[in-house]
Amino acid sequence: MSKRKRRGDGLRKVLIALIVLLVAAIGLLIWLCVQLATAPQEALPTEPIVLPTETLYTEPPTTEPPTTLPPEPEHVVSTATILSTGDLLMHGQLITDARQDDGSYDFNYIFPYITEYVTAADYAVANLETTLAGTAKPYQGNPMFNCPDAIADAAKAAGFDMLLTASNHSYDSQQAGFERTIRTVREKGLANLGTMLSADEPKYLVQNINGINIGMIAYTYEDSIGPSNPPALNYNSMQSGGYDLINCFRHADPSSLYNHLETQMELMKAEGAEAIVVYLHWGQEYLLEANASQKEIAQKLCDMGVDVIIGGHPHVVEPVELLESSLDPDHRTVCLYSMGNAVSNQRLGEISRIPTAHTEDGVLFSITFSKYSDGTVYLEDVNLMPTWVRAIDANGNTVVRRSATIRRYEILPLDDTRRDQWAELFGINESTLAQCNESWQRTMDITGAGMNQVKDYLNAEKIAREANYLWLAQNAS
Repeated sequence: MSKRKRRGDGLRKVLIALIVLLVAAIGLLIWLCVQLATAPQEALPTEPIVLPTETLYTEPPTTEPPTTLPPEPEHVVSTATILSTGDLLMHGQLITDARQDDGSYDFNYIFPYITEYVTAADYAVANLETTLAGTAKPYQGNPMFNCPDAIADAAKAAGFDMLLTASNHSYDSQQAGFERTIRTVREKGLANLGTMLSADEPKYLVQNINGINIGMIAYTYEDSIGPSNPPALNYNSMQSGGYDLINCFRHADPSSLYNHLETQMELMKAEGAEAIVVYLHWGQEYLLEANASQKEIAQKLCDMGVDVIIGGHPHVVEPVELLESSLDPDHRTVCLYSMGNAVSNQRLGEISRIPTAHTEDGVLFSITFSKYSDGTVYLEDVNLMPTWVRAIDANGNTVVRRSATIRRYEILPLDDTRRDQWAELFGINESTLAQCNESWQRTMDITGAGMNQVKDYLNAEKIAREANYLWLAQNAS
């Protein structure tokens, strides 16, 4: 019993000692916490702490190489359309019908139906087949033409810009009438081509049309027997020095034409001409085909680099032809051998040498040049619209044949796109409408094949040209 008591007492003492140590440890821990909480705090830094940074490798941005678009292909930047029509052949009947009650003259009745087409062109040209000598000479038609100045006023009002004054009738009123014609045309605000007042004047015109410089020149045939003589027009010999005042040539020996034109073309090009148009008063009257002389001259002018040849004088429409240069296989020339009469009194049955109504027919012939952004100029298009001269009596009826009852002449544009409107537009009956259709057919029978050939060629050239421009642009380095 006394051994067990001693063992219990010892264990109790150990436990008490451990408890005391534990309490002391807790107290120490509490003291340390109190000391820490009551200790003074150091001031925090007011500047931001900059920590050292490592130099990191940054992956370079992945960018595609810049996309380079091909340059824009060369393209058309400007076009110039020149409209031409044939002879204003001012016969006595036309002059009589234009006389007003007060003694003045008014030819405006001729042009109303074609005015919209003339003014739509950029530049318009007609052949003045008469002189304007004033009252110094009687007003008359064939064989020695002299017409009141009012024909120039009417042409100007209709929208024409230039009159061709070189024809076989240019000297019908002798030197004074020759000179007065030029002055009058110019005073009316029109250009003239083919005749000059002095040797110092240019023999040509370089006309800027919408930024395209078109060189134009006009010639007429003459009747002298040799180059040593003054030129003779309608068998009227000009005064000495006449060759300096009119561009002319002899069918029998056209070499002078070639030599003269070569010089003038050089001058035109030096003045900036980018295309050449030649007007020729040539050929044989009332012949529906070009004669050998016309064909020879046309081919030579093609070889010389002329772009377009437009003819007059035969008083009937002659064919259109596409000529190929024998020197430059890449060069072509468009040639309309004759535009026919724009207006005249040459009615059916009037001319013994031609039993048909072809002398009543004419054309509105337009040519269009285009300039590309690289500065090159091309003949882009040609168009031909037949016209017919309607003669009207005092009662407003159409006169089929030549008659003293005619009181009015009108140029009717036979626009095929408006064929179903002709009767209404022109105020005509079925009989007159039939005459319009016959006139249209006559002209298209003569010019249609040539026009189709020319248009097909020009269209193919344009397609090839622009395809080449596109290829060059897409393959530019």
